[in-house]
Amino acid sequence: MELSAHCLDFIQTGYVQEQVNIGSTPPGSKVRWFRSASDEPRFINTVTFDSKENAPTLVMVHGYAASQGFFFRNFDALANRFRVIAIDQLGWGGSSRPDFTCKGTEETEAWFIDSFEEWRKAKNLSNFVLLGHSFGGYVAAKYALKHPEHVQHLILVGPAGFSSETEHRSEWLTKFRATWKGMLINHLWESNFTPQRIVRGLGPWGPGLVQKYTSARFGTRSNGELLTDQESALLTDYIYHTLAAKASGELCLKYIFSFGAFARKPLLECASDWKVPTTFIYGQDDWMNYQGAQQARKDMKVPCEIIRVPQGGHFVFIDNPSGFHSAVLYACRNILSGDGEEGLSLPDGLISA
Repeated sequence: MELSAHCLDFIQTGYVQEQVNIGSTPPGSKVRWFRSASDEPRFINTVTFDSKENAPTLVMVHGYAASQGFFFRNFDALANRFRVIAIDQLGWGGSSRPDFTCKGTEETEAWFIDSFEEWRKAKNLSNFVLLGHSFGGYVAAKYALKHPEHVQHLILVGPAGFSSETEHRSEWLTKFRATWKGMLINHLWESNFTPQRIVRGLGPWGPGLVQKYTSARFGTRSNGELLTDQESALLTDYIYHTLAAKASGELCLKYIFSFGAFARKPLLECASDWKVPTTFIYGQDDWMNYQGAQQARKDMKVPCEIIRVPQGGHFVFIDNPSGFHSAVLYACRNILSGDGEEGLSLPDGLISA
């Protein structure tokens, strides 16, 4: 699906959209996804925004059940200071959707990390700022652990996957799992029943359900800057088309997380191996817990900051775009300091955690 027909309609900055071929088999890969039934080349849907010469590169990676267009409120502002490149992860959005044949956490992680690395090689990128949201934050962090030499700075926005179930054996979850509803949902989770399947199964009623979600999440239930009617209509249409397309990357869920969004291989366990300076950004009302990041920071041997942005939830970059942009520019102040003096103190309104 062409993103340009949808959320990029709002963007003032010029851009190039391309399908970057990542081949069907990276050399020496033992991972099952590269041995899928077909040999067809795979591609990553990529959009690159016009930028000033010598601007640092910022690569943006979306979260679960999302795609690059979710950053539509951010591209213009960030492209003022960066060469911004946003991708759809393999199996999402407008990228190719190979059959998902992974059978376990390690293979599933490799599906996202290795495909991103093949994309990086095809784009000939190095020394970039890598920003990932939610599940994309988990992928970005795992990528930076494996390939730290390419990542100048890591920005994790409401990242998933820091804590494991054992640390957070919450009473509520244990009780809920014991109920028939909990058992049913847990069963659906383990049998890889995804939210997208509901949208596909509803046929002509699918768009209505998505519209209810967007108008509630980014309208009545938003505590930030509401979407205009036009933004809401385009985002609804965009979300519906990405959710209703063939199931592929979405099937990663049960291998990466157990029910309740707890990581099977939590990032906390590798905090001491971190090699890239990192900034965490959370909406103040984010349901992802910033305390996981605080705990990880204790073991990190690299600079690490945690910033909370007011009037924002899990989609802080949609809820409070200007607060989010301030946080990103502040995170990259050392990288940007070449073009004008960046403020060294935390911008007004942002909270250091």
